[in-house]
Amino acid sequence: MGVGWAWAVAAALSAAPGGVQVVSPLVKVRPDATPKGAKEARLSAARGECEGTQLVLPQGVTRVTMKPLALKGPGAPLTVDAWREAYLDVKTPSNGEGRTGPWPDALVPLSAPANPRHPTVVYVEVCVPAKQAPGTYTGSLSAAVDGKELPAVPFSVEVQPFELPATSSLPNSFGISLYSIAKGHGIPAESPEAKALLREYGKALLEHRVSAHGMGMDPPPVKFQDGRAVLDWTAYDAEMAPFLDGSVLPSGARFTTVDVRDNRKASTDAEKSAYYRAFQKHFADKGWKAQLFFYAKDEPKPADFPLVKAQSKRVRDAGADIPVLVTTSLNPALLGSVDILTPIINCFYPREGPQTCHHVANAATARTKLGSRAKVWWYQSCMAHGCTGGPPEDKALDKAYSDWASYMVDHPAPLNRAMGPLAFESGVDGELYFDTVFAYNTKKDVWTDLFEFGGNGDGTLFYPGTPAKLGGTEHQPVVSLRLKHIRDGLEDYEYLRLLTSLGDGAFAKAAAKRLAKSGYEISRDPAEWEAVRKEVTEHIVKRQSAEQAKRSGRRTSGGTP
Repeated sequence: MGVGWAWAVAAALSAAPGGVQVVSPLVKVRPDATPKGAKEARLSAARGECEGTQLVLPQGVTRVTMKPLALKGPGAPLTVDAWREAYLDVKTPSNGEGRTGPWPDALVPLSAPANPRHPTVVYVEVCVPAKQAPGTYTGSLSAAVDGKELPAVPFSVEVQPFELPATSSLPNSFGISLYSIAKGHGIPAESPEAKALLREYGKALLEHRVSAHGMGMDPPPVKFQDGRAVLDWTAYDAEMAPFLDGSVLPSGARFTTVDVRDNRKASTDAEKSAYYRAFQKHFADKGWKAQLFFYAKDEPKPADFPLVKAQSKRVRDAGADIPVLVTTSLNPALLGSVDILTPIINCFYPREGPQTCHHVANAATARTKLGSRAKVWWYQSCMAHGCTGGPPEDKALDKAYSDWASYMVDHPAPLNRAMGPLAFESGVDGELYFDTVFAYNTKKDVWTDLFEFGGNGDGTLFYPGTPAKLGGTEHQPVVSLRLKHIRDGLEDYEYLRLLTSLGDGAFAKAAAKRLAKSGYEISRDPAEWEAVRKEVTEHIVKRQSAEQAKRSGRRTSGGTP
């Protein structure tokens, strides 16, 4: 649960001239609301977890530099990474709880040109290796602005004696496309540079516990011989294998899910079924653990239901373990054709006022209507902030679209992060998100305008890091502050799941409820998130210690360990 301990977040006050404030990552620092924080950074992190905080520096700065820092403790030194927060000038609020003006989002290299009109905020992060020795690691962070040294910031990380899995325990799938990336960076999609860049984007997602669908988009070539589908896996494996065998990251993290790339050359029902069967067999032969799924018609209307049923029949006729995912609410007309039911988050929580979902049912209720193998995922859409563009004049309607967990730039950080605790509390089996680079396809400058589908940042969690924008010669993905919050929410999920596995599920459920009572009742208070994190951590350590003592007792008494 990625919030550090021990600093207080006060009311909106300007940072002291020349000073450095350490501020919770759950505060978005804006020009008119620069919070007063602490004078030292004290973080807590599990092994296998990344933990961040923010340094608020004096304003009016054009250049930030920071000396390399390795925190020393009982194990190998811990490396500290840092980025400067770049601001998006929001012109139209996502809804009534959004605001116009600059909002922090893109995390750019410290060397990138700065805008002196915006606050100077550095996002600092420590990623703890899975086998790191637990204990306290300390150091001193030294920064300079426009060549002037600032007071050093004491920095410590308490590495906890438990480990989070490298691969997310909550299956998920967020969209990304080679062709969108190439367009956003202004390079040919067929170039080696574009394919290398796609891998960097995929790595960035996986580093944040997110799996991707789409990727290179192109299906493996296929020929049909005697009713069999013969696929050429050369290009597909070159692209996807590192994400499926755990070799793309040092942690060994893998994608949790992979979409089947349909091939137009499979023209008949029999050919399509043979193609799907070959897809499943290839994954089985490779030993890849990711769950394949077939992404059927997105948000089908009643006129599309026959298509969905036909798609489902072809996949099932293949006799392979490939569930059919449909983004729809619990609709009786599609029962029997859906293996991964994926409604919008609004469909899980009843709410007074104008209705934003006509088939409201929680995950447990939905499962009783589905087949035994079916799963229930969810996803965010513009229904969580309003789809028409800006706050509606109808206050009741604006309320119906407000307060939901949200990935919008101009919404509070706890709303960006809440999907993880909500997934644990609700019992959903996974999360889908339609795209992470959608705005790359538009004619807009992504760095100045992310307003799509009525929200700022809907479908876009990256920025194109071109040499023209960042300097240097290399293209690179620039992750958003929102992607950090999404990762922290997925780490929250891991904490709560681990505590449950140690026999304290009741406390884990209560803790999740304190953070997010429902999809639209989410704590905005960073101090509450910190308090819950601290208590959950203490419960995990206590339960784990008791379990280890029990095992030790069995060994010393001659019992079976």
